[in-house]
Amino acid sequence: MPAPEEFVVTPYEVKGKIDYDRLRELFGTQGLTPELLARLHRLAGGELPPLLTRGIYYSHRDLGPLLDAYENGRPFFVYSGRGPSGPLHTSHLIQFDICAWFHRRLGVPMYIQITDDEKFWARSGLTREETARWGLENLYDILALGFDPKRTHVFFDSRSIAAMYPLAIRVARKITFSNVKAVFGFEGSTNIGLVFYTALQSVPAFWPSWAEGRAVPCLIPCGIDQDPHFRLTRDIAEGLGYPKPALLHSKMVMGLLGEGVMSTTGNRADDALFLNDPPKVVERKIRAAFTGGRATVEEQRRLGATPEVCSVWTLWRTRFAPAEAEFEEITRTCRSGELLCGDCKARLIERVHGFYAQHAEAREKVKDWAESTIVTVAPKPL
Repeated sequence: MPAPEEFVVTPYEVKGKIDYDRLRELFGTQGLTPELLARLHRLAGGELPPLLTRGIYYSHRDLGPLLDAYENGRPFFVYSGRGPSGPLHTSHLIQFDICAWFHRRLGVPMYIQITDDEKFWARSGLTREETARWGLENLYDILALGFDPKRTHVFFDSRSIAAMYPLAIRVARKITFSNVKAVFGFEGSTNIGLVFYTALQSVPAFWPSWAEGRAVPCLIPCGIDQDPHFRLTRDIAEGLGYPKPALLHSKMVMGLLGEGVMSTTGNRADDALFLNDPPKVVERKIRAAFTGGRATVEEQRRLGATPEVCSVWTLWRTRFAPAEAEFEEITRTCRSGELLCGDCKARLIERVHGFYAQHAEAREKVKDWAESTIVTVAPKPL
């Protein structure tokens, strides 16, 4: 167990150098084993995405039983969400990339929650109008990753509350203030919106079971910092007559500044690549990004670099080198000193520009149908 001062990981704060194995032990989750990955590979009928094979997703709760049910003819759905406080950056896409993979390869429905209410409660500097506006902008970016409008359902909290509230009433009755205080450290000064929010965040995990009148398994990919939210959801599930959602946890992504996980709080706008960054800003940020290189070219040619501490290598690892052969070549030549940091950055800049152009085109297309995915009516009276 890590000492409290070593690192902190909660839904509202991440700091320190995280030991992910020890964090998994602290949270009591299971490791994502080669056997589970092999099962996913077989069920998907093809290659696994890099987010799974390269250890970005590394922990889970009850993924095995979920796959058992799937193999026995009980399909599940995937659920993830976004708290809209500004534009998305590339690390925000990690959970939705893996959701899109499950959505396409296993044909499962996708449920998305846009928590514009929670961000208004949590961030004193944001107005209601801002969280609502960013919620819609974020939704366009998420849907542009390749979701099918006929199998995608969105809970936009402030707009979907009439649909959500009948179920949220039942959920809220099962969660005590002592529960949320113990998990999140809420104090007397915490506004009651945040206290109630865990009930709202649980609703999508139970919605299909409520709507269909049968147990529908749920898988929630999320950063491991969000595990405490969904531990409460899992704790109350069976008391409501619904299955416990399975969780799939990712590690946090290193920021461009090389100082812990990617963060844009405070004066750290250069720590992330935002999807609305213009090309010149993308180039400036990547050129200035922290690397694992040496002090001089001669030294790097002789000793090589250390990719594991490099923010540029992290971007290749998570999104921008989907082909395994290319990623292995980048890693090998970085480590040997053949690939210098400047050349690596130039190559990445071109790759990011290409992705941004494709994403912008897809984003414009989803605007035609995004509104149709927002849930506004409850499936039945409660």
